[in-house]
Amino acid sequence: MSFSTLQQQAQEQWQEFERPERLRILIGSATCGRAAGSLEVLQACIGALEQQGLTATTDIYEVGCLGMCYAEVLVEIRGRDGRRILYQGVEPKHVPALIETQLVRGEVYQPLALAVMAASPEDGLPAFQELPIIQPQVRIVLRNCGIIDPTNIHHYLARGGYSGMAKALAMGSDAVIEEIKTSGLRGRGGAGFPTAVKWGFARNSASDQKYVICNADEGDPGAFMDRSVLEGDPHAVLEGLLIAGFAIGASLGYVYCRAEYPLAIERLQEAIAQMHTHGFLGENILDSGFDFAIKIKKGAGAFVCGEETSLMQSIEGKRGMPRSRPPFPAVSGLFGKPTNINNVETLAAVSAIMERSGAWYAGFGTEKSRGTKTFALAGKITRTGLIEVPMGISLRTIIEDIGGGVLGGKPFKAVQTGGPSGGCIPAQFIDLPVDYEHLAEVGSIMGSGGMIVIDQESCMVDMARYFLTFTENESCGKCVPCRMGTQHLLKILTAITAGQGTLAHLDTMRKIGDTMKSASLCGLGQTAANPVLTTLKYYEDEYRAHIEAHTCPAGACRALIRFDIAVDRCTGCGACLRACPVEAISGEKKQPHHIDQERCIRCGSCRQACKFEAVRVD
Repeated sequence: MSFSTLQQQAQEQWQEFERPERLRILIGSATCGRAAGSLEVLQACIGALEQQGLTATTDIYEVGCLGMCYAEVLVEIRGRDGRRILYQGVEPKHVPALIETQLVRGEVYQPLALAVMAASPEDGLPAFQELPIIQPQVRIVLRNCGIIDPTNIHHYLARGGYSGMAKALAMGSDAVIEEIKTSGLRGRGGAGFPTAVKWGFARNSASDQKYVICNADEGDPGAFMDRSVLEGDPHAVLEGLLIAGFAIGASLGYVYCRAEYPLAIERLQEAIAQMHTHGFLGENILDSGFDFAIKIKKGAGAFVCGEETSLMQSIEGKRGMPRSRPPFPAVSGLFGKPTNINNVETLAAVSAIMERSGAWYAGFGTEKSRGTKTFALAGKITRTGLIEVPMGISLRTIIEDIGGGVLGGKPFKAVQTGGPSGGCIPAQFIDLPVDYEHLAEVGSIMGSGGMIVIDQESCMVDMARYFLTFTENESCGKCVPCRMGTQHLLKILTAITAGQGTLAHLDTMRKIGDTMKSASLCGLGQTAANPVLTTLKYYEDEYRAHIEAHTCPAGACRALIRFDIAVDRCTGCGACLRACPVEAISGEKKQPHHIDQERCIRCGSCRQACKFEAVRVD
C-alpha cells in the first residue's frame, strides 16, 4: 500500500474521530492519570453509558498526558451539541452525574468543569488555549499528547505523522542533516550539543555497521518528560529515531528505556509492531532502499546509565559505567561501531522539524537556543505538570503565569533546574531567560528539564544535602573525584544540618566541588556538586546560621529546631493532634494545645495541619 493511500485512510479515521455529532469521551490515562484513578473512571464511564443506553452511540478513548497533573483525573466529554468540556479531578463517584448532565440533558456539569473547548487547531496546540497553564506554551514535542489515541497509528498519520520520514527518505541523508542544522536543534538530554553536528560526525565515520540509540533512561527525581511523550505519542519518537538512522547510515536502532516505565514500554512495543505492519520498518522502507530495525532495551534504573557511554555498556550486557573519551561514540560506540545517541525529546522534535521545516523550528526560541523545551514542574508550585515553552521564556512566566505561583501563596525562594546535578537559582533571578547560556551564567544547567520550585519554608542547606544523597548513591564509583567527592560533600552537609559543621567546611566544599567539575570522568560527577556550589554562592548566610548560631532559618533541619504552639493563636481544633504521628500533642477541645518536646520528632506534620499558623518553629 502506498504512503499516500495510508494517509488517506488515516484522514478518514480521524474525521470519524472528530465527527461532532458523535458522542465522545477522552480520559487522560498516562501513568500520572492512572495513579490518580483514571482506569477506575474509565470503568465507571462504561457502566454509566450502559445504564443510560448510550453505549452504541458513544466512543471512549484513553489518551496521553495533557500535562496538567494538578488536575488529574482529566476527562473530556463531547456532547450532542458538539461542545467539548474538559473536567478536572474526576472520580468514579462523579461519573453518573457527568454522563447524565452532559450526554443526556446537554448541560455542563459545573462542579468539575475546567474549560469549554473549541475545535482542535491545525498547529497541534490543545484546544483549551484560554487556560493559564496552556496560553504561553508552544507544543511541538507534546503536539499530540492528550489529543490522539497513542495506540492508533492512523491518528498519528492524520496529524502529519511519518510525512517527515517520507520527506527525509526522498531528499537524502546529507540534506536531512542540513535541515536539522537549519533548525538549530540542540540535544535536549542535558548537554545541549548541536544535533546536526553530532549526526555529521557519525555520518562521516566509515563502518559496515552503525547504530542509533534513543536515550529514554529518565532518572532525575521529579522528571517525567520522556515518560509522558512515550506514553502519549510513541510514534513521534520512533519516527525521529528512524530519520536519525537514515541520516547517519545506520540500520539498527535501540530504545533504551528504564524498566520502571512499563506503560511506556508497552506503547513502544505496540507502535513498533504497527510500523512493521505498515511498512515503516524492515527492508526497503517506502521503496527507498533503506533498511531499518528497532529494538527495545530495558534499563535497570541506574542513574549513571543516562550518560551515553554507560548506556552503551549496559546495552552490551556489561555493568553501566562510563569510559574515557576519545574515542567518541560517533567513531567507536556500541559494540565498537559508530553510534549516535539522542534523547526522547530531541527525536520527537526531529520528526516535527522534518514534517514542517528547519526554518519553521528556528523561528522559536533565541539565537543560540532555538526551538522549545519541555519542563516537569514540581515542588512547591500550584499547578504541577508537564509544559513545553519556547527557549528564552523567563522563569517568572513559567513559575507565576504557567505554574500559578508558589503553593499557598508563600514567598518564592528558589528554583532548582537540571535535575539532581543542576543548580539552585535564587529569587533575585526570577526574570532570567531560560536557555542554555543564561542558566550556565548563574551556575545551573538545562539538564533534561526538571524544574523544582522551592519556597521560604525550605532550607537550602538541606536541599543540597538531599540532592547529594541521590548522586552519592547513584555514583558508579569508577573515578575517584566523583566517588570520594560525593561522599565527602554528603558527610559535611549532614554534619552542618545536624549543627556540627565548622566554617572551614565551607572552603572545603568549594575545593571538592571545583575538583569534581574539572576531574570527574563523566557528566554525573562533573555536575554533581552544582547544588552545593550554587547554594554556597547564593545562600552562604544560611550555612553560617547553621554553623555559628546552630539554627535553621527555614525551620527545616530537625536537629536545630523545636515546635511550639502559640497559646494566643491556638483554637483547640485538634488538627495538629490528629496529624502528629507519635502522639506528642495533647489538649482539650477548644483549648490551647501543647507539644511534649521529649516525644516530638520534629516532622512538621503539626505545622502543615494548622490552619491558624499557631504552630511556630524556634
